[in-house]
Amino acid sequence: MTAQKRTDQAPARSPIETTTTTQATRKPWKKKTPVEVVLDQINRLRDDVLAREEELKQAKRQLQKLEEAKKVLEAT
Repeated sequence: MTAQKRTDQAPARSPIETTTTTQATRKPWKKKTPVEVVLDQINRLRDDVLAREEELKQAKRQLQKLEEAKKVLEAT
């Protein structure tokens, strides 16, 4: 089996295009204190946990519905 090259890749940008567009939209870099870094990590992790809990709730609801459908199908 041979590897196939992708022909639908985006064309390469010139260095001039990328530097002018990023400089206009980027905010200046601000050094964070170690406390700010840890607090940001905590907030990101908290958001990730909340998102995963919501996904788990949805999966549990879907499983419950499928279990109920299974009972109906087995009863017939």
